[in-house]
Amino acid sequence: MDRYVTGTMIRKIREQKHLTQEELASRLYVSSKAVSKWETGQGFPDISLLEPLAEALGVSVIELLAGQNIVNQNRASNMLHAVGYVCPVCGNGILSLGQAVVSCCGITLPPLKPEDADEEHRICVSVSDGEYYVTVDHPMQKDHYITCISALADNSNQFVKLYPESSAEARFRIAGVRRIYAYCNRHGLFCVNMGGARK
Repeated sequence: MDRYVTGTMIRKIREQKHLTQEELASRLYVSSKAVSKWETGQGFPDISLLEPLAEALGVSVIELLAGQNIVNQNRASNMLHAVGYVCPVCGNGILSLGQAVVSCCGITLPPLKPEDADEEHRICVSVSDGEYYVTVDHPMQKDHYITCISALADNSNQFVKLYPESSAEARFRIAGVRRIYAYCNRHGLFCVNMGGARK
């Protein structure tokens, strides 16, 4: 990877936008030779050019720095295709309707990859008083706990924030729920499918 922006990324987006090196250079008031050097890794754009470069290429500065062109494929906004991000520094959680470039505390966050619930993160679901009653068999210590539980349907997300030394439990409306997630602050995101049944 280049120092702070990849030349291959600049070339890839430039070509997707059907711009020549000369056309990009003229938009940035630099020489085409400078653009050529960036794209081959023999030079780097000055830091003051990052914002104009991103604007000329039609991407965000974060996307340019991340070295990848992210496109949200979830045009229908189906909540089951939502992507979560959690900052390892401050614990901020972000839910996006699709893949995105998300930055927090100065770092680009990778998307969460849910795993099937295991013995250490067992998600138990029962029906009580016409709702899903969800518990997670997990310690709730100050440095290791389930931070939230959520229930996703095609068009909605029900979310309960949890805290250390509380119970790892939540109640959700049943209608349309297809998946239930629990997030462990040490081990990541765990999921259980509800079989697609609509009640």
